[in-house]
Amino acid sequence: MKPRDAAITIRGLSKSFAGQPVYEGFNLDVRRGDILAIFGPNGCGKSTLINMAAGLLPKDGGEILYDGREVSEIRVGYVFQNYREALFPWRRSVDNIRYPLRRMGLPAAEVEARVASLAERFRVRFDLNRYPYELSGGQQQLVSIMRALAVEPEVLFLDEPFSALDFETTLSLRSLLQRVLKDLGVTTILVSHDLEESIILADRLLMLTRRPTTVADDLAIPLPWPREAEALSTPDFVRLKAHSLDVFQKAVAT
Repeated sequence: MKPRDAAITIRGLSKSFAGQPVYEGFNLDVRRGDILAIFGPNGCGKSTLINMAAGLLPKDGGEILYDGREVSEIRVGYVFQNYREALFPWRRSVDNIRYPLRRMGLPAAEVEARVASLAERFRVRFDLNRYPYELSGGQQQLVSIMRALAVEPEVLFLDEPFSALDFETTLSLRSLLQRVLKDLGVTTILVSHDLEESIILADRLLMLTRRPTTVADDLAIPLPWPREAEALSTPDFVRLKAHSLDVFQKAVAT
């Protein structure tokens, strides 16, 4: 079996909309097992980048490879921002999680084992036999995350997964997610409009400029894991946030 966590290589990536370039000759390397957060001004192409990487949006030029393979050759997990539209409302929550596994043709026993393992990892206390519309927003997004991880992806994409949730729920899900991701070691790319979230969840923060998009800074986040809410007030976090905010403001002003 191929490794669960793939390294990502992007070379010469280009993409335009209506003749306006978003990326021109863009390069990026993501180390195997890292959590990379992407942060930048609105409209700079953060979601465009991961949608191209995930194979959801065609690129105009360049290449995106996973240990030398195309995205069609690997297992990808994707968590969308809008959890209400991401889940099948006519399927119970547990059947939403089972869905991609059944599509893969896995034996029923393995499907149930994966669901049970994820429920334990995420300390699920609500009834997965309920339909998505019977759950809170945070519970629905947790089901979306479990579904994405159920396929044992080599790369996981998170597109602003907590932006529609309240602060209390966000803190809880952040804590759970970072523990599970570090435990599994799955290569992850996170897009977020929240600077604190981008720092607290990442091994590395990629800060982008306005279009045509380039890299404003590529910052290592050496904070110890796990990172609970208390980490937001530590001197190292405050220093990293101040530096990132300065980079962002200069990128926006340019």
